[in-house]
Amino acid sequence: MQRAFTNILTEEVAVTAAFYQELLGLTAKFSSDWFANLEDPDQSGFELGILLKDHEIVPETVRHRPSGIILTFVVDDCDAVYNRARRLGADIIEAPRDMPYGQRRMLLSDPAGTTVDVSSLIRTDN
Repeated sequence: MQRAFTNILTEEVAVTAAFYQELLGLTAKFSSDWFANLEDPDQSGFELGILLKDHEIVPETVRHRPSGIILTFVVDDCDAVYNRARRLGADIIEAPRDMPYGQRRMLLSDPAGTTVDVSSLIRTDN
């Protein structure tokens, strides 16, 4: 395999791309009216595609609203991203809370309706 990344299907490429740029600090590697490829400037190899859902390259059978997936991002500070999401007016599904598996997690919906899990390791002081 040479490369792998997730594409989010959306009705508004620029709006959805800007959301992830503001929320997670991703930068545009490529941007057009039908596709944006975002990357993490500090983490080589991490990419996220934003694709116009009714573009000719997207089969009509997969142009529906996303369902059955949760897109997860592990970050240094879940609470900082939560505060950023609130400033962006994001649709918060669940505020940050400590999970039994050692992470702090929040859930939100992106502008395309994709469920997004933002988590960070729970820091323990000894």
